Amino acid sequence: PHRIMKTGLCAFSGFKIYPGHGIRFIRADSRSFTFGDSKAEAQFLRKSNPRKTAWTTVYRRVHKKGISEEVAKKKSRKTQKVQRDIVGASLEAIRQKANQKPEVRAAAREQALRELKEKKKAASAKKSAAPAKAGAKSAAKASGSAKPAAKAGAKAQQAKPVAAKAAGKGR
Repeated sequence: PHRIMKTGLCAFSGFKIYPGHGIRFIRADSRSFTFGDSKAEAQFLRKSNPRKTAWTTVYRRVHKKGISEEVAKKKSRKTQKVQRDIVGASLEAIRQKANQKPEVRAAAREQALRELKEKKKAASAKKSAAPAKAGAKSAAKASGSAKPAAKAGAKAQQAKPVAAKAAGKGR
């Protein structure tokens, strides 16, 4: 039966600390630090930066020491640009528009805007003509027949007694 050894890490150097070794330091704020040896403890108490101390693992990691032996540098792939056609426009059409000169493109845009304005004018002219016709029809209806006016008067007379009854209930 093999026992698993629990190893700790030095708070300053980052080295492994095996059971029965190391020094534990507990600060006034009750935070504990474990050091591999008195050298690491002394450096910590002197408040020296482990990133600037050459023999620590943190320094080696920051300054990329010994990495080339362990792991070969990974080459990053460059992303390749791929052009795809969009719904409603084929790739050839997109490329053709991209290769057009700015003056040609501006002229085409102005032409399209002119066409839109003309369509809007035509639509607004139709709309303004339609209400005028409808207005004429409603005027003819109102002046031509006396029955609707009589009905409206009858309805108004029916509404008055109801209002009087409602007023009477309030007393």
